[in-house]
Amino acid sequence: MARDEFQPYGNGQLGGFFRSLFSDPRAVGAVVPSGPSLGRLMARGCEGGARVVEVGAGTGALTTAILNKGVSERDLCLVESDERFVATLQERFPGARIVQGDATSLGEHLEDLMGQVDFIISGLPLLLFSDARKRRLLASAFRLLGEGGAFHQFTYGGVCPVATRMLDGLGLRASCLGVAALNVPPAFVYRIQRT
Repeated sequence: MARDEFQPYGNGQLGGFFRSLFSDPRAVGAVVPSGPSLGRLMARGCEGGARVVEVGAGTGALTTAILNKGVSERDLCLVESDERFVATLQERFPGARIVQGDATSLGEHLEDLMGQVDFIISGLPLLLFSDARKRRLLASAFRLLGEGGAFHQFTYGGVCPVATRMLDGLGLRASCLGVAALNVPPAFVYRIQRT
């Protein structure tokens, strides 16, 4: 059986999710934690030996899917700004590197990983980000990503949450990996890479 496959929200994690959602809904950006179908789609391409950074890790719903693909906790870094979620992540994933901080400052938090990351998995609510904040996030993320690295982002909207003009300006392109139709609500997953 895959890790936490049938009990993704045990040990009070769902309660912690809702406390954070109600205290700062714009920071959480979801109505419930991500479901297993979305997790599998977000982790597509990740495998054992891959270095993965997850931003906006929340309660670890996507983290579980990444680990189920064979990624080791020692090759996983979780970035989360909410201290309640950070405490949950530390308890659930003691072998992972966990950073409490703003994802738009990845270079400051993870300077030692510059150019060495294979995937960045984002649970951040990019539709709520200003254009300037999106640009900072992507510029910081692609300094961490190695050649051929990919940034995976989900959205509840039907189009990529980063405008084509911004992608072009950063030398990036987006492609849709698929739709997690069974997620609540259904979510679209995009892969962003260098052109």
